Amino acid sequence: MEMKDTSCTSLGYGKPPWIFKGSALYQLHLVKAENARAFIPKECRLVEAFGYTLGGFFLASYDDSPAGIFDELVVIAGLVWNPPTSCAWAARVLVGSDEACLHGRKVVGLPSQVARFSKKITALPQTPESKSSSFLRRIGLRTSSSNYKNHMDFEVTEIKKQTAMSICNINVIATASQQDSKGWMGPRIKMSLPNFSGRTKYNSNLLKYSCQIECRVRAVQPAKVSGPSASDADKENSSEDQSSNVESVSRVPRGTKRNFSISVMLSKPILALEFNHLKMRVEAPTTVTACSHDTT
Repeated sequence: MEMKDTSCTSLGYGKPPWIFKGSALYQLHLVKAENARAFIPKECRLVEAFGYTLGGFFLASYDDSPAGIFDELVVIAGLVWNPPTSCAWAARVLVGSDEACLHGRKVVGLPSQVARFSKKITALPQTPESKSSSFLRRIGLRTSSSNYKNHMDFEVTEIKKQTAMSICNINVIATASQQDSKGWMGPRIKMSLPNFSGRTKYNSNLLKYSCQIECRVRAVQPAKVSGPSASDADKENSSEDQSSNVESVSRVPRGTKRNFSISVMLSKPILALEFNHLKMRVEAPTTVTACSHDTT
Protein backbone atom coordinates (compact mmCIF):
# COMPACT_ATOMS: atom_id res chain seq x y z
CA MET A 1 0.00 0.00 0.00
CA GLU A 2 1.60 3.24 -1.15
CA MET A 3 1.68 6.15 1.24
CA LYS A 4 2.94 9.69 1.22
CA ASP A 5 3.14 12.42 3.84
CA THR A 6 0.24 14.81 4.01
CA SER A 7 0.51 18.52 4.72
CA CYS A 8 0.79 18.90 8.47
CA THR A 9 -0.29 22.52 8.68
CA SER A 10 -1.43 22.17 12.25
CA LEU A 11 -3.57 25.30 12.73
CA GLY A 12 -2.01 26.30 16.04
CA TYR A 13 -1.25 22.75 17.19
CA GLY A 14 2.47 23.03 16.43
CA LYS A 15 4.52 20.33 14.76
CA PRO A 16 3.58 16.65 15.16
CA PRO A 17 3.55 14.43 17.06
CA TRP A 18 0.78 15.97 19.14
CA ILE A 19 0.66 15.00 22.83
CA PHE A 20 -2.55 14.64 24.86
CA LYS A 21 -2.60 13.92 28.61
CA GLY A 22 -5.52 13.08 30.86
CA SER A 23 -7.85 10.10 31.39
CA ALA A 24 -10.27 8.14 29.22
CA LEU A 25 -12.85 5.38 28.98
CA TYR A 26 -12.42 3.06 25.99
CA GLN A 27 -15.59 1.00 25.54
CA LEU A 28 -15.94 -1.71 22.88
CA HIS A 29 -19.35 -2.58 21.41
CA LEU A 30 -20.75 -5.11 18.98
CA VAL A 31 -22.00 -2.89 16.15
CA LYS A 32 -24.27 -4.05 13.33
CA ALA A 33 -22.23 -4.22 10.15
CA GLU A 34 -25.01 -2.53 8.17
CA ASN A 35 -24.79 0.50 10.46
CA ALA A 36 -20.99 0.61 10.40
CA ARG A 37 -20.89 0.46 6.60
CA ALA A 38 -22.77 3.75 6.52
CA PHE A 39 -19.49 5.47 7.45
CA ILE A 40 -16.90 3.30 5.69
CA PRO A 41 -15.75 4.27 2.16
CA LYS A 42 -16.85 1.78 -0.47
CA GLU A 43 -13.24 0.94 -1.37
CA CYS A 44 -12.53 -0.24 2.20
CA ARG A 45 -13.49 -3.63 3.59
CA LEU A 46 -15.17 -3.87 6.97
CA VAL A 47 -13.91 -6.46 9.48
CA GLU A 48 -17.07 -8.39 10.37
CA ALA A 49 -18.39 -11.73 11.56
CA PHE A 50 -22.00 -12.91 11.79
CA GLY A 51 -23.26 -9.48 10.82
CA TYR A 52 -21.29 -7.50 13.43
CA THR A 53 -18.07 -5.53 13.67
CA LEU A 54 -16.15 -4.16 16.67
CA GLY A 55 -16.84 -0.50 17.40
CA GLY A 56 -17.74 1.57 20.43
CA PHE A 57 -16.45 4.85 21.79
CA PHE A 58 -13.47 6.65 23.34
CA LEU A 59 -14.49 9.23 25.98
CA ALA A 60 -11.54 11.37 27.09
CA SER A 61 -10.91 14.31 29.39
CA TYR A 62 -7.65 16.05 28.51
CA ASP A 63 -5.99 18.32 31.06
CA ASP A 64 -3.02 19.02 28.78
CA SER A 65 -3.08 19.12 24.98
CA PRO A 66 -2.19 21.37 22.03
CA ALA A 67 -5.74 22.80 22.33
CA GLY A 68 -5.64 23.11 26.12
CA ILE A 69 -8.19 21.49 28.44
CA PHE A 70 -11.15 19.86 26.71
CA ASP A 71 -13.34 16.75 26.52
CA GLU A 72 -13.70 14.43 23.53
CA LEU A 73 -16.06 11.67 22.46
CA VAL A 74 -14.95 9.53 19.51
CA VAL A 75 -17.73 7.29 18.20
CA ILE A 76 -16.06 4.28 16.53
CA ALA A 77 -18.13 2.79 13.71
CA GLY A 78 -16.00 -0.36 13.33
CA LEU A 79 -12.78 -1.87 12.08
CA VAL A 80 -11.43 -1.77 8.52
CA TRP A 81 -8.97 -4.30 7.10
CA ASN A 82 -5.34 -3.20 6.88
CA PRO A 83 -3.51 -6.55 6.55
CA PRO A 84 -2.04 -8.07 8.58
CA THR A 85 -4.08 -6.07 11.10
CA SER A 86 -6.99 -3.62 11.10
CA CYS A 87 -7.69 0.08 11.70
CA ALA A 88 -10.55 1.82 13.50
CA TRP A 89 -12.88 4.19 11.63
CA ALA A 90 -14.52 7.09 13.49
CA ALA A 91 -18.18 7.76 12.74
CA ARG A 92 -18.26 11.04 14.63
CA VAL A 93 -15.86 13.01 16.80
CA LEU A 94 -17.34 15.45 19.32
CA VAL A 95 -14.92 17.88 20.97
CA GLY A 96 -15.32 20.67 23.49
CA SER A 97 -12.89 22.94 21.63
CA ASP A 98 -13.24 24.98 18.44
CA GLU A 99 -9.50 24.64 17.80
CA ALA A 100 -9.55 20.85 18.23
CA CYS A 101 -12.55 20.62 15.89
CA LEU A 102 -10.83 22.62 13.14
CA HIS A 103 -7.59 20.64 13.48
CA GLY A 104 -9.45 17.33 13.38
CA ARG A 105 -11.35 18.29 10.24
CA LYS A 106 -8.60 19.92 8.20
CA VAL A 107 -5.48 17.99 9.20
CA VAL A 108 -6.56 14.57 10.44
CA GLY A 109 -9.63 14.18 8.20
CA LEU A 110 -11.99 13.45 11.09
CA PRO A 111 -15.77 14.04 11.12
CA SER A 112 -15.36 16.48 14.00
CA GLN A 113 -18.13 18.58 15.53
CA VAL A 114 -18.06 21.06 18.41
CA ALA A 115 -19.98 19.82 21.45
CA ARG A 116 -20.81 20.75 25.01
CA PHE A 117 -19.98 18.23 27.76
CA SER A 118 -22.03 18.64 30.94
CA LYS A 119 -20.87 16.59 33.93
CA LYS A 120 -22.70 15.68 37.12
CA ILE A 121 -21.44 13.41 39.91
CA THR A 122 -23.89 11.61 42.22
CA ALA A 123 -22.87 9.38 45.15
CA LEU A 124 -25.22 6.42 45.62
CA PRO A 125 -25.20 3.75 48.36
CA GLN A 126 -23.61 0.44 47.47
CA THR A 127 -24.91 -2.96 48.51
CA PRO A 128 -22.87 -4.78 51.20
CA GLU A 129 -19.85 -6.61 49.83
CA SER A 130 -20.28 -10.35 49.40
CA LYS A 131 -17.65 -12.89 50.40
CA SER A 132 -16.81 -13.58 46.76
CA SER A 133 -16.43 -9.86 46.05
CA SER A 134 -14.21 -9.46 49.10
CA PHE A 135 -11.98 -12.29 47.83
CA LEU A 136 -11.77 -10.75 44.33
CA ARG A 137 -10.81 -7.42 45.85
CA ARG A 138 -8.04 -9.02 47.92
CA ILE A 139 -6.47 -10.66 44.85
CA GLY A 140 -6.73 -7.45 42.83
CA LEU A 141 -9.63 -8.34 40.51
CA ARG A 142 -12.02 -6.03 42.33
CA THR A 143 -10.81 -2.70 43.62
CA SER A 144 -13.62 -1.28 45.72
CA SER A 145 -13.92 -1.53 49.48
CA SER A 146 -16.09 1.60 49.66
CA ASN A 147 -19.74 1.64 50.78
CA TYR A 148 -20.82 4.01 48.03
CA LYS A 149 -20.35 4.55 44.32
CA ASN A 150 -19.91 7.70 42.32
CA HIS A 151 -22.08 7.92 39.22
CA MET A 152 -20.74 10.45 36.73
CA ASP A 153 -23.14 11.56 34.01
CA PHE A 154 -21.76 13.02 30.79
CA GLU A 155 -24.45 14.81 28.78
CA VAL A 156 -23.05 15.33 25.28
CA THR A 157 -24.73 18.03 23.19
CA GLU A 158 -23.64 18.83 19.64
CA ILE A 159 -23.48 22.50 18.69
CA LYS A 160 -24.23 22.97 14.99
CA LYS A 161 -25.14 26.25 13.29
CA GLN A 162 -26.02 27.80 16.66
CA THR A 163 -28.38 24.90 17.37
CA ALA A 164 -27.85 22.56 20.33
CA MET A 165 -28.78 18.90 19.70
CA SER A 166 -28.48 16.19 22.33
CA ILE A 167 -26.37 13.20 21.25
CA CYS A 168 -26.35 10.97 24.30
CA ASN A 169 -25.96 10.63 28.04
CA ILE A 170 -23.10 8.44 29.31
CA ASN A 171 -23.39 7.19 32.89
CA VAL A 172 -19.99 6.06 34.20
CA ILE A 173 -19.96 4.11 37.46
CA ALA A 174 -16.88 4.39 39.67
CA THR A 175 -16.39 3.56 43.32
CA ALA A 176 -15.02 6.19 45.65
CA SER A 177 -11.74 4.32 45.91
CA GLN A 178 -11.38 4.57 42.13
CA GLN A 179 -11.51 8.33 42.46
CA ASP A 180 -8.69 8.18 45.00
CA SER A 181 -5.23 8.43 43.44
CA LYS A 182 -4.06 5.86 46.00
CA GLY A 183 -6.46 3.25 44.60
CA TRP A 184 -5.27 0.44 42.33
CA MET A 185 -5.30 1.72 38.74
CA GLY A 186 -4.05 -1.36 36.96
CA PRO A 187 -0.76 -2.09 35.21
CA ARG A 188 1.11 0.46 33.12
CA ILE A 189 0.97 -0.44 29.44
CA LYS A 190 1.98 0.85 26.02
CA MET A 191 -0.23 0.26 23.00
CA SER A 192 -0.79 1.52 19.47
CA LEU A 193 -4.21 2.34 18.03
CA PRO A 194 -4.06 2.64 14.20
CA ASN A 195 -6.87 4.55 12.48
CA PHE A 196 -8.18 5.36 9.03
CA SER A 197 -9.83 8.73 8.37
CA GLY A 198 -10.64 11.21 5.63
CA ARG A 199 -13.11 11.11 2.74
CA THR A 200 -14.95 14.12 4.23
CA LYS A 201 -15.92 17.47 2.76
CA TYR A 202 -13.05 19.03 4.72
CA ASN A 203 -10.41 16.49 3.67
CA SER A 204 -11.14 14.25 0.68
CA ASN A 205 -7.98 12.14 1.02
CA LEU A 206 -7.97 8.67 2.51
CA LEU A 207 -5.68 8.98 5.55
CA LYS A 208 -4.03 6.76 8.11
CA TYR A 209 -2.64 7.84 11.47
CA SER A 210 -1.59 6.22 14.72
CA CYS A 211 -2.19 6.97 18.40
CA GLN A 212 0.62 5.74 20.66
CA ILE A 213 -0.76 5.33 24.18
CA GLU A 214 0.94 5.01 27.55
CA CYS A 215 -1.33 4.66 30.59
CA ARG A 216 -2.47 2.69 33.60
CA VAL A 217 -5.32 0.46 32.42
CA ARG A 218 -7.96 -1.69 34.09
CA ALA A 219 -11.28 -3.26 33.16
CA VAL A 220 -14.32 -1.52 34.61
CA GLN A 221 -18.07 -1.88 34.49
CA PRO A 222 -19.34 -0.69 31.09
CA ALA A 223 -20.94 2.74 31.07
CA LYS A 224 -24.67 2.97 30.45
CA VAL A 225 -25.55 5.00 27.37
CA SER A 226 -28.94 6.55 26.66
CA GLY A 227 -29.96 8.40 23.52
CA PRO A 228 -31.54 11.83 23.10
CA SER A 229 -35.13 12.57 24.03
CA ALA A 230 -37.86 12.21 21.41
CA SER A 231 -38.14 15.99 21.14
CA ASP A 232 -34.42 16.33 20.36
CA ALA A 233 -34.64 13.56 17.76
CA ASP A 234 -37.63 15.26 16.12
CA LYS A 235 -35.73 18.56 16.05
CA GLU A 236 -32.81 16.97 14.18
CA ASN A 237 -35.02 15.14 11.74
CA SER A 238 -37.14 18.17 10.93
CA SER A 239 -34.09 20.40 10.52
CA GLU A 240 -32.64 18.01 7.93
CA ASP A 241 -36.03 16.92 6.48
CA GLN A 242 -35.00 13.27 6.47
CA SER A 243 -36.29 10.01 7.91
CA SER A 244 -34.92 8.85 11.28
CA ASN A 245 -35.12 5.15 10.34
CA VAL A 246 -31.46 4.14 10.73
CA GLU A 247 -32.07 0.43 10.22
CA SER A 248 -33.15 0.55 6.57
CA VAL A 249 -30.48 2.82 5.08
CA SER A 250 -27.34 1.19 3.64
CA ARG A 251 -25.43 4.45 3.11
CA VAL A 252 -25.65 7.69 5.03
CA PRO A 253 -27.86 10.24 3.27
CA ARG A 254 -27.98 13.84 4.45
CA GLY A 255 -29.49 14.15 7.89
CA THR A 256 -28.98 10.63 9.27
CA LYS A 257 -25.29 10.65 10.30
CA ARG A 258 -26.25 11.70 13.81
CA ASN A 259 -28.79 8.87 14.06
CA PHE A 260 -26.29 6.27 12.86
CA SER A 261 -23.74 7.55 15.40
CA ILE A 262 -26.31 7.26 18.17
CA SER A 263 -27.10 3.69 17.07
CA VAL A 264 -23.38 2.84 17.51
CA MET A 265 -23.42 4.33 21.02
CA LEU A 266 -26.54 2.34 21.93
CA SER A 267 -25.18 -1.00 20.64
CA LYS A 268 -24.21 -3.85 22.97
CA PRO A 269 -21.09 -3.21 25.12
CA ILE A 270 -18.67 -6.10 25.60
CA LEU A 271 -15.66 -4.53 27.34
CA ALA A 272 -14.80 -1.24 29.05
CA LEU A 273 -11.25 -0.12 29.84
CA GLU A 274 -10.35 2.82 32.04
CA PHE A 275 -7.17 4.71 31.09
CA ASN A 276 -5.52 6.71 33.88
CA HIS A 277 -2.33 8.79 33.72
CA LEU A 278 -2.93 8.77 29.98
CA LYS A 279 -0.29 10.08 27.59
CA MET A 280 -1.37 9.83 23.96
CA ARG A 281 1.03 10.65 21.14
CA VAL A 282 -0.73 11.27 17.83
CA GLU A 283 1.44 10.98 14.73
CA ALA A 284 0.93 13.07 11.59
CA PRO A 285 -1.47 11.40 9.15
CA THR A 286 -0.27 9.95 5.86
CA THR A 287 -2.19 9.70 2.62
CA VAL A 288 -3.17 6.15 1.67
CA THR A 289 -3.64 5.39 -2.00
CA ALA A 290 -6.21 2.64 -1.37
CA CYS A 291 -7.61 0.35 1.29
CA SER A 292 -6.44 -3.21 0.87
CA HIS A 293 -9.10 -5.89 0.36
CA ASP A 294 -6.64 -8.72 0.85
CA THR A 295 -7.15 -10.46 4.19
CA THR A 296 -4.75 -13.33 3.61
